[in-house]
Amino acid sequence: MNETLRHTLKKPSQQLGEAIKHKINFKTKPLGALGVLEELALQICLIQQTDSPILKNPHILVIAADHGIAREGVSAYPQDVTWQMIRNFLSGGAAINVFAAQNNIAIKIVDAGVNYPFESTTPNLIQLKIAKGTASFLNQNAMTAIQCQQALKNGGLLVEQCHLDGCNVIGFGEMGIGNTSSAALIMSLITRIPIAECVGKGAGLDDEGLKQKINVLTQAYNFHCERTDAMDILSSVGGFEIATITGAMLRAAELNMLILVDGFISTAAFIIAHALQKNIIDYAVFCHQSNEQAHKKMLQYLNVAPILNLNMRLGEGTGCAIAYPMLQSAVNFINQMASFETANVSNKH
Repeated sequence: MNETLRHTLKKPSQQLGEAIKHKINFKTKPLGALGVLEELALQICLIQQTDSPILKNPHILVIAADHGIAREGVSAYPQDVTWQMIRNFLSGGAAINVFAAQNNIAIKIVDAGVNYPFESTTPNLIQLKIAKGTASFLNQNAMTAIQCQQALKNGGLLVEQCHLDGCNVIGFGEMGIGNTSSAALIMSLITRIPIAECVGKGAGLDDEGLKQKINVLTQAYNFHCERTDAMDILSSVGGFEIATITGAMLRAAELNMLILVDGFISTAAFIIAHALQKNIIDYAVFCHQSNEQAHKKMLQYLNVAPILNLNMRLGEGTGCAIAYPMLQSAVNFINQMASFETANVSNKH
């Protein structure tokens, strides 16, 4: 059994809750005037168990893997794009590189199962390849139970290293041609929302391509539809990057880190983690609502509200990087903004 599943994840202690709310409410502003920033400040304070929170050494892990289901014609792009985009990440040319650099966020690129033989000496690539992509889950399991457990463990180890480096806020991005298909199956099997409502155009399918994708994934759903256990669902239709992110999220919560959840794929990993440990919801911030049509339903299933809605659907962790300044604003106002008492400003009667 994976270490993150050996005991129940605890909710953050609420003991400081009233003191934190008092500090927020008595800043020089009308009650509730900073809206979502006040909610974020309270959440971060409770995770860190302090009324003076700090965001330290933020990281985004971009985890890549290939999917056997891509061979069934569910993507507009060839599978080679996965490894080619890793090269782009490593050279600093992708959107996540730009946005992470803009906001002083460290990024780590991870090969969790890409169908490409990267040289062992490839600079700045963390190589945790479990296999050269999953099997096609059309009529078999995507991975073995042992492979799934290894991916979960790898995710935990990645987060532990970031934590040792002083990181207390971590986001997750992904890359893998075919991974929206995997995420759609996970979503449908966990939520029991009909598979056709969980499928979108991914990385640019046209209408005919979407019909093909729905047909293929309906066949796959019918093969796997009796599965109800979260771990069984993950190993049956998941991807190595999704399983790695799931394990990473679980470990991050155990370490009292703030978890930044990106878009459709990362939220699919999160709903597996949530099925395994319900209290992980208290450690997570949902950075944006993806333009992938099923992501809104995912967020509604979890009963959470995203910070941003910019019609993005890129993945890579870009939503995490763009939303990060909102978290900084939440921390800064609670730490730096004057109170009615200190500023000698009259409060309302």
